[in-house]
Amino acid sequence: MSADTAETTATRGVDSDVCAVFIADPAKVERVRAGLIGGRQVTALAETFRALGDPTRVRILDALSQDELCVCDLATLLGLSESAVSHQLRLLRTLRLVRVRRDGRMMIYALDDQHIVTLFRQGLRHVDEAGGADVGRLAR
Repeated sequence: MSADTAETTATRGVDSDVCAVFIADPAKVERVRAGLIGGRQVTALAETFRALGDPTRVRILDALSQDELCVCDLATLLGLSESAVSHQLRLLRTLRLVRVRRDGRMMIYALDDQHIVTLFRQGLRHVDEAGGADVGRLAR
C-alpha cells in the first residue's frame, strides 16, 4: 500500500458487499474518473436501458430484429392495440432504437442500426448465461 493511499481503519460491520475496512487508492480513483463518460451520455444510456426494461418494448425489438414490420403487423403479432404499439414505437423512435420509413400509406419500422441488434443480442446472451430464458436464434 502506498503512503498516499487514504486509509480508514475503522472496522465495518460484517457485510459481504462491502470491504471490512475503507481503503481507497487515490491514483486508481483519479485514473478511472478521467475515463468516465459524461453526464449527457450517462443520461442517454440510462434512458436506453430503461426502455429495454419494459417487456412490451423488448417484444417489439425482438420482432423487429427478424424483419421490418408495420404497426398493424406488430399489433397482431403481439396481441396489442395499434394505439399501444404506436405509443411504444414512438418512445423507441425518440431513443433512436427503431427507425421508420414510409411505404405508400404504410409506416414500416425497423431496428435503427446494427448497434441495436448487437445490444439486443448481448443482452440475450447475458440472460442465457445467467440461467435465464432461452436465447433462441439471436445467440447463434
